[in-house]
Amino acid sequence: MLDGRSCVVPGLFSSSCQADNNWSFMKFMPDLDMTNGKRHIDIDDEDERMLRKVNRRLDSCYQGEMDSVVPQIDLDDDQRKDFEPLNNCRIVEKAVAFSVQFSAEQSQLSLSIFGDEQQKERQLDDGNLMNSNDEPSDEQKERYAGDSSDSSSLLPRMNRDSSITCLSRCSRSDYGSLASLNRSFRNIIRSGELYAWRRLNGIIEHWIYFSCALLEWEAYDPIRNRWMHLPRMASNECFMCSDKESLAVGTELLVFGRELQSHVIYRYSLLTNSWESGMRMNFPRCLFGSASLGEIAILAGGCDSEGHILDSAELYNSENQTWETLPSMNKPRKMCSGVFMDGKFYVIGGIGGRESKLLTCGEEYNIQTRTWKEIPNMSPGRSARGSEMPATAEAPPLVAVVNNELYAADYADMEVKKYNKDSKLWITMGRLPERAASMNGWGLAFRACGNRLIVIGGPRSHGEGFIELNSWVPSEGPPQWNLLARKQSGNFVYNCAVMGC
Repeated sequence: MLDGRSCVVPGLFSSSCQADNNWSFMKFMPDLDMTNGKRHIDIDDEDERMLRKVNRRLDSCYQGEMDSVVPQIDLDDDQRKDFEPLNNCRIVEKAVAFSVQFSAEQSQLSLSIFGDEQQKERQLDDGNLMNSNDEPSDEQKERYAGDSSDSSSLLPRMNRDSSITCLSRCSRSDYGSLASLNRSFRNIIRSGELYAWRRLNGIIEHWIYFSCALLEWEAYDPIRNRWMHLPRMASNECFMCSDKESLAVGTELLVFGRELQSHVIYRYSLLTNSWESGMRMNFPRCLFGSASLGEIAILAGGCDSEGHILDSAELYNSENQTWETLPSMNKPRKMCSGVFMDGKFYVIGGIGGRESKLLTCGEEYNIQTRTWKEIPNMSPGRSARGSEMPATAEAPPLVAVVNNELYAADYADMEVKKYNKDSKLWITMGRLPERAASMNGWGLAFRACGNRLIVIGGPRSHGEGFIELNSWVPSEGPPQWNLLARKQSGNFVYNCAVMGC
């Protein structure tokens, strides 16, 4: 379960909604005890038979179904021992056990309120009444066992909405196991229905996606501390060596580049764990600024296929995969950065003008009024050590927004800065992680991940290097960077995006 997240039924599952390692579980037994020792529920013979049948179905789960909805998980030997329950689909056992307890509690509560006869009538309405010999009907057996053709009931004794509410509380790291249970589970995951439910209820997990190899992407789950390999992108050498931008929006990761004479977009779907190409913008571009907000993203500026700097902007909707042309910016610009803050989109810095000079201004786009407003001195600027470099030698501004506050990484002075909205000035907050090296800002990732800032990079070294993920929670005080993860890898980050869903 996710830290700090409320459970499906407050008070009933509260002790089980702490850290995931406290969500202890056993093979189904006739007696289910809550971990806090406050409740004891008796399960009748029919429930025991049903649970044994579910267990047999769980034992038949196979890894092939999981691979179609989750990337390959990278584990060492010790982690693999701890992770073995996923291959045995124990996450499904957890969800089913919760539903059985939930149903039993509801039955007891209803019995105390309505009495025995009225309770039987309510059970009859729900299709849960046993035959006179307490043997479940064939229809009930199939329903409890999770018949692959049944889309109305996902968990025992719970309607569809309640089942999805329960499943939405599971970590999305476990959705591969859920998909391996039956067709109904696979459908709600692959269709995006489960993610839509999470979005409506404010349930968000942030995963970090980055590429330290030209056609290979990795994902990192900071909640479970898991590394995952995405399928390799299938593209030609032209795309592999071209400038690329990346953007995570909804349940998609978009990678923009060039193939011979045209721009191309590769789209990774979290729902199917696969890549596809063919999507096109209204005005294809590269070297643009972009940011996402839920299921929408805005891309602004950049260059067209002939190298002309653009002032145009587009909005992408990942729900229906459509592009909408927005009003043009006040200034054309390329190699800029984009963020969402206070519900508005900002494009910051870049190169523009007739002489392709460095821009220090930013622009604010109001989604409601569909207007742009120029903001002077919004770019964090360059240090004295970088002032003599050509404009194109430096990376776009490394900026990120946490809790509607704008931060920047000054790679030259190894400092992190915060933008004061009132004075429109940048204030130094502290130091960046010392080993987060870069080449004029290239090869270093600076991103927001929920309520924290993430720096991804590694020391410049010869031979095989390593990559480090460091995090800082700005609300907790001055910069104190904590090492989230470290692994052997190329230490140059080509692209990086954070997906929250």
